Amino acid sequence: MSKIALMFPGQGSQTVGMGKDLYDKYPKAKEIIDLAGDELKKIIFEGQEETLKLTKYTQPAIFTVSMAAFEVFKEFYSISNNDFVAVGHSLGEYSALCAAGFFGFKDGLAMVKARGEFIQKASEENPGTMAAIIGMEKSAVENVCKQASSVGICEAVNFNSPEQIVISGTAAAVDKAVELATLAGAIKTVVLNVSGPFHSSLMASASDNMAIELEKYNFNIPFFGICTNCDALLTTDTFIIKEKLVKQIKSPVKWDESIQNIVTAGYDKFIEIGPGKVLSGLLRRIDRSKKALNIEDSVSLQKTLEELTK
Repeated sequence: MSKIALMFPGQGSQTVGMGKDLYDKYPKAKEIIDLAGDELKKIIFEGQEETLKLTKYTQPAIFTVSMAAFEVFKEFYSISNNDFVAVGHSLGEYSALCAAGFFGFKDGLAMVKARGEFIQKASEENPGTMAAIIGMEKSAVENVCKQASSVGICEAVNFNSPEQIVISGTAAAVDKAVELATLAGAIKTVVLNVSGPFHSSLMASASDNMAIELEKYNFNIPFFGICTNCDALLTTDTFIIKEKLVKQIKSPVKWDESIQNIVTAGYDKFIEIGPGKVLSGLLRRIDRSKKALNIEDSVSLQKTLEELTK
């Protein structure tokens, strides 16, 4: 029996119209997306890209579509606790937690909406940006960030794959780091189209606000474990999850390490659930022997189900 890792995407995977095919064809998807409310549904299906890109809308939108896709998947494939683990990239950690049963969709959506608003507010109070550095080792990227810190805050925050690390901080410092990385031999640098310096210490106020917000919710014993962003560890512990979610907002996402730990734990099939295939691409860069299936519409759902029943 295969052991399956479910991967849930984060900010940047959104597109206007995502989830519409599932909404039209599967009652479970319609039920979840309708629960998100008419305003968000309209933004997801027919809004402007610029509106959907606002953190306060992006985060609940991706969470909603990811959970709609997961609920449809569950109708066709039996979920058993011994054979599954979930992992989500940044915002996607909430989708992973919801899929594992730590909390229900309504509570998850409320948390994600609050998180999006706190992060947007922190980004407005402490403006900044992010950039991807490709083809440099971790120590070299961290050294570049240290040098760039002479003109502002600059930190390595997303360890996406061995050759892709995202940095975050004030615009001047990130620009300086990009310049230094290019001189130091980076294969490529890309300043990201984001609305703030996510996962950096500039997000401290959002992290503090999330700590207060999470006290409102009770978490359940999950059906299966998740691998958490801030430390790349597999856990089912409801007590420490809240602490990790607070830390996650202002800490690096250890994605490559998370995937490596999941592979080491014996999970041999990966399914990306939600919009896009960003995580499937990262998986190939982390472990070339692994290939991800995905579920974002009816075609990819059928293809994934066929592969799983082979």
